[in-house]
Amino acid sequence: MDQHKNNQQLLAEESPAFSKAARVKYYNIVIESGSGAEITDADGRTYIDLLASASATNTGHSHPHIVKAIQDQAAKLIQYTPAYFASAPEAALAPRLTALAPISGDVALAWGNSGSDANDAIIKFARAYTGRQNVVSFTGAYHGSTYGSISVSAVSLNMSRKIGPLLPGVVKVPYPDPWQRLDGESEDAFVDRMFAAFKLPFETYLPAEEVAVILIEPIQGDGGIVKAPDAYIHKVYDFAKANGILFAVDEVNQGMGRTGKWWSIEHFGIEPDLMSVGKSLASGLPLSAVMGRAEIMNSLGSPAHVFTTAGNPVTTAAAAATMDVIEDEHLLDRSAKLGAIAKDYFENAKKKYDFIGDVRMYGLDGGIDIIDSKTGKGDDEATTKLIYRVFELGAIIISLRGNVLRFQPPLVITEEQLNKTFKIFDQAFEELSQGKLSLPDNADEIGW
Repeated sequence: MDQHKNNQQLLAEESPAFSKAARVKYYNIVIESGSGAEITDADGRTYIDLLASASATNTGHSHPHIVKAIQDQAAKLIQYTPAYFASAPEAALAPRLTALAPISGDVALAWGNSGSDANDAIIKFARAYTGRQNVVSFTGAYHGSTYGSISVSAVSLNMSRKIGPLLPGVVKVPYPDPWQRLDGESEDAFVDRMFAAFKLPFETYLPAEEVAVILIEPIQGDGGIVKAPDAYIHKVYDFAKANGILFAVDEVNQGMGRTGKWWSIEHFGIEPDLMSVGKSLASGLPLSAVMGRAEIMNSLGSPAHVFTTAGNPVTTAAAAATMDVIEDEHLLDRSAKLGAIAKDYFENAKKKYDFIGDVRMYGLDGGIDIIDSKTGKGDDEATTKLIYRVFELGAIIISLRGNVLRFQPPLVITEEQLNKTFKIFDQAFEELSQGKLSLPDNADEIGW
């Protein structure tokens, strides 16, 4: 029997065989097991998980009900391609999921393997239905890594550097995030200014009648966990409707209960035409879906959007079990309730520490800015010191945009674990304020 290998040994074995393009580097650990809101690495060290596998394990790790569903289905049938035939779990899941879509009337879906291909599908179906080519998306967006989804993304230069030309017909406009807001600018003035920036392409070089779809994250994920102002979303939506443009939302990161509702768009009272779902849909197993008004979803014929393994029996069984857990354990309410507790904690910490800037929390879905108190600008070094110290103290959190703490624990996290997390942050914040923290040796490799 092979001797158990530790983090260092496993990473040394992986390194020569693994592309550096395929992982954003943070900590030198290898995840070996997980339970609920905790993960354990190959060294046997356990951490509170504040990342939830990039919001892909909202129901926590190895939930017994989901594990059983996977095991039972695997014993019956692991795979038969839905490109040709339905399977029992897939056939049952499709109407259950479409019934949850925040869209009136008949709704249909198509399966995929990841949020990336679900966003590709939005482009495909929108172009087919409208007969138009152009797509509008937003700065700060992360929609995925396939060529279509990476073309509509705008969160990292390494998602376009050296891989062009990207998909043609894509125009990006500024997302109304808090870093765009001017000092002393009112909410109304901010919305008006950002909407003017949104309209500028349409007024100068982009004919509205040639735009198929506007794709937006109502609450951006990797762009910093930030909710667009309600009034802005409504202005964009009204503009789309007035010009025959489809309105599509990316719910891959922010859906499946993350924000205290099934879908982040429900915070705005708007019905999208199309939406992408992934990540936590099957508790992290490779399953995604594009959902939309049935007439749009039937504007293409097969095989315009089929995949050999998409919607397979095991992943769809896991998705049904995931939905059971969200419903039976009232995870939407838990997200809202525990998110309010977390928001209070970080707001109070902000009063105590001048390096904490904006605090955004939408359910258990938070972005906390770390700033230079003298300039008010983002402090990437301080952020890296903080997340690394939190890691050393027993919790996993990463940064976004260099200076944003990404707070997305599994929705099953207990109040006891949440309080333990706050004590870890208390220590890390206090040590940073006293100048006791230093950068890790590989700081230049860490982060997006």
